[in-house]
Amino acid sequence: MAELPQVFTDYTRQLMGDERFERYLQSFEEEPPVSIRLNPKKMEEGRWKMDDAEPVPWCRNAYYLKSRPNFTMDPLFHAGCYYVQEAASMFLDEVLRQIVNGKLSNCLDLCAAPGGKSTLLRAALPDDCVLYSNEPVRNRASILLENVTKWGYANHLVTNVYPKAYRKSKLGFDVILCDVPCSGEGMFRKDPATIREWSPQNVEKCWQLQRDIVADAWPCLNAGGLMIYSTCTFNTKENEENIRWMLEEYDDAEVVPVAVQPEWHITGSLLPGFREPVYRFIPGISRGEGLFLCAIRKRGERKDIRGERLEVRGKRNDLRQVQGLSILSPLTSPHSPLRVDLSYPQAIAYLRHEALVLPAGTPLGLVTVCFQGFPLGLVKNIGSRANNLYPKEWKIKTTHIPNDYEAILRHT
Repeated sequence: MAELPQVFTDYTRQLMGDERFERYLQSFEEEPPVSIRLNPKKMEEGRWKMDDAEPVPWCRNAYYLKSRPNFTMDPLFHAGCYYVQEAASMFLDEVLRQIVNGKLSNCLDLCAAPGGKSTLLRAALPDDCVLYSNEPVRNRASILLENVTKWGYANHLVTNVYPKAYRKSKLGFDVILCDVPCSGEGMFRKDPATIREWSPQNVEKCWQLQRDIVADAWPCLNAGGLMIYSTCTFNTKENEENIRWMLEEYDDAEVVPVAVQPEWHITGSLLPGFREPVYRFIPGISRGEGLFLCAIRKRGERKDIRGERLEVRGKRNDLRQVQGLSILSPLTSPHSPLRVDLSYPQAIAYLRHEALVLPAGTPLGLVTVCFQGFPLGLVKNIGSRANNLYPKEWKIKTTHIPNDYEAILRHT
């Protein structure tokens, strides 16, 4: 186990209590659970065998795996058939299922990279609802764009701006997810690098940044809309104290409860005197990494940001209004109606951005190459070879091809 900073240990033991903190420490001696979430659009097209997997109870189409396969060498992973996501983060699905009702027009994931919660949102929202997924940092926005593109849903836009640009845009949203940047205490078991990056000074920086993000997001939330605030950290400054600040800052804010099952072992508030319903996942107690989540509704008649009363649903945002929001993705992923299925070695070669030779008689021009019927991307067939149009920045860098392909795909 990596050595935890003493100041973190002292504070968190006091916060959690001895028994809970000891269970948390014990989790470092255990392998973190491996979980995936199936793409409900694509899994209907294939044959999925999940007999050796256990459902994640708070998320539809999600499973714990008994071991961690080599996901990088699985073409179905690159085809967007499933997303590898930490299980506690999937609690967002239960929140949406219980609280979000009625027709939705526009939703926003304000700090969306790498895309786990955004792809979950997109799968859970109505097909005709437009989801905006935003990431301020350019290189992280590129990763978000890759994952959103592979997930393959229409009505999904990726933007690359700071939250204040949304505030200035005057766009209105029915649901806003603020999965805010945090000090990362809940990821210590999964990612030891976060331990080295942690400091009390960073905690102070984070809780102030989080309030700035919420301050930009709240005016964008339609009356009657829902803000979901989440972090992957434990301390109360970034969690309960920020929720308390929101309730004091915004007269129209109210916390909304979510019904949970006792066997999920979700912890409530750890701040003395704070009685609002919040939800904490703690490694060693709940089956996942660290997560804090709270759902806040904006009271009032359902209106858009311009104050016009809406009878049924929020107005759809006019895409012409978002030119200043630096849209990175189209509404749909490009494919050719002409499809060719590849063998496993061919699929890996394609994902390594190598040229292919397609079967004789394949028409010239753009062709969608697939694996087991699932599209991977495009090539341009020129006869003697097919030029690879898979984005170079997405390519698999390893030259190794595993001998036991079935072992890689045993989870599907």
